[in-house]
Amino acid sequence: MSRLGKKAIQLPDKVKAVFANGVLEITGPGGKLLQTINPKIGVKIEGNNLFFEQLGNTSQHNMLQGLYRGLANNMIAGVTNGFKKELELVGLGYKANIEGGKKLTMTIGFSHNVNVEIPATVKVTSVLTQDKNTLLTITGIDKYEVGAFAAKVREIKPPEPYKGFGIRYVGEHIIRKAGKAAAAGAGKK
Repeated sequence: MSRLGKKAIQLPDKVKAVFANGVLEITGPGGKLLQTINPKIGVKIEGNNLFFEQLGNTSQHNMLQGLYRGLANNMIAGVTNGFKKELELVGLGYKANIEGGKKLTMTIGFSHNVNVEIPATVKVTSVLTQDKNTLLTITGIDKYEVGAFAAKVREIKPPEPYKGFGIRYVGEHIIRKAGKAAAAGAGKK
């Protein structure tokens, strides 16, 4: 049995949940999110508690109960507080501009600028930090959309292991390699 899946989710004061026709709708101060629920799982709303129950007794029912409880928990966190990912552009001349809130244009060491369409569910801001790096902040109410867009942007130019140039998450540890000069000097004695 899924231990976490059986636990009730407390709905905050300004959050409403409605389950109809196999779709769970969570509305809060940040907006509205929808999630289709598998017919093997039942949803009960009692007062300000949200319960997920298995409508069978197989391991798949068990997995789905924990999955949908986790997704609903993230939806509630999203409509109350939202989610945020921060990316750092590290490199000489690396910068990013947001054009009209719909397109992210980056100069990241290629012979051309890279343009990325920003989804409607995500908001992006660009700030220059004190150490002359560009900081991209990606925010939104849907955890999946925020994480997927951040991963898509990072995938364009991941950090390289010698100098660390590229796009990385703030606080991400990059394992650095010694260059050829350091390796050649170590072999001579």
